[in-house]
Amino acid sequence: MALVHVSLDPAAASILISFGGGESPTEGLLHGMVQKLDQKLPVANEYLLLSGGVREGVVDIDLDELNVYARGTDYDMDFTLLVPALKLHDRNQPVTLDMRHSALCHSWLSLRLFDEGTISKWKDCCTIVDHINGATNYFFSPTKVADWFYDSISIVLSEIQKKPQRGMPKVEKVEKNGTIISIILGVGSSRMLYDIVPVVSFKGWPAVAQSWLMENHFWDGKITEEEVISGFYLVPACSYKGKKDNEWRLSFARSEVQLKKCISSSLMQAYQACKAIIIKLLSRPKAISPYHLRSMMLWACDRLPANYLAQEDYAAHFLLGLIDDLQHCLVNKMCPNYFIPQCNMLEHLSEETVMLHARKLSSVRSDPAEHLRTAIEHVKAANRLTLELQRRGSTTSIPSPQSDGGDPNQPDDRLAKKLQQLVTENPGKSISVFINPDDVTRPHFRIDDKFF
Repeated sequence: MALVHVSLDPAAASILISFGGGESPTEGLLHGMVQKLDQKLPVANEYLLLSGGVREGVVDIDLDELNVYARGTDYDMDFTLLVPALKLHDRNQPVTLDMRHSALCHSWLSLRLFDEGTISKWKDCCTIVDHINGATNYFFSPTKVADWFYDSISIVLSEIQKKPQRGMPKVEKVEKNGTIISIILGVGSSRMLYDIVPVVSFKGWPAVAQSWLMENHFWDGKITEEEVISGFYLVPACSYKGKKDNEWRLSFARSEVQLKKCISSSLMQAYQACKAIIIKLLSRPKAISPYHLRSMMLWACDRLPANYLAQEDYAAHFLLGLIDDLQHCLVNKMCPNYFIPQCNMLEHLSEETVMLHARKLSSVRSDPAEHLRTAIEHVKAANRLTLELQRRGSTTSIPSPQSDGGDPNQPDDRLAKKLQQLVTENPGKSISVFINPDDVTRPHFRIDDKFF
């Protein structure tokens, strides 16, 4: 029986699924069969399902190695599924990771933390380091784990397709994108993209992020600290100078789901609009991802007064502020990780790259409404294509959740009109809404021909 907990998060649906065998949803059946191949996966596992694919920035994974999929052309809905290959439980103290060989926010993982049975199961997915004293250390390899997982899923899907069951989705595509496995399933007349990420799951909180808990945050008093620090992950991504075969990246996806409950709908609307713009505009070279924008939004929540962020009709102001924040991060080549601020996520970028993107953002800032309308038209075009494909494939089409009026997270024309009004009424002025956050009783403007 599958135990399903649905978190009522208006911005991103999250489902925690604990499988202990028996009947389960498609994801549970698939991974239950993978577990049976060689009993590597935990028998009772807990998956985190997030709405939005890896390309949407729901987890901090580099996008360089991912194939390009287009909504409407390739899929209609997208999800990210975190699948723990290993689990470590809370020992009532901060989790200390082996970060001696890694950049900040990254770690190697020695299987010495586990029992002999676990080492025996997984040693073929490890790199081996022999010490002078004769001891052998097995380091869990993200690339080898991803290879194993892709091979296992391919075998299982092949078996499923040989003996199709009534009601089972049709497998449209299976691809390995770096350390991510992307599966597109046909469900009725809709196509669902699952980016499956093998991870290591921890209960508790990492010692390297312990100081973050000592600071004041926007979520204080809204949710409990226990909800925020219930667990974290290692995801298969390395730093730019790290060793791909050994290095994992810390991920706080579970905490981010909780924090988003405390973000106002108008700020989330601005975030979605800004994300739609930058995905198109800053896609080449790949330097800025939606995850960077998400981090900046969380920092803005900490920095700005709660009564200001709660304004329901300030989505346009928030969008301009997010663009200004992103511009500031690029010009200064500084974007701190929200949970580990000493980690600068833009440190590796060249001066040429950051200035190229800064110039692109300047064009957005000079006419944000037009760029937003362009992003909206891309979304509508994808929706029209989806609906057309559904009509061709089925006479009883299921309307896509991403249809023009169906998704509150999609940018809409009202925000574009509000932006146009702000720009038109204040010619020659850069609207900087974050200049004086302690005084939100009147608009604030910065008269400047630059937006840095």
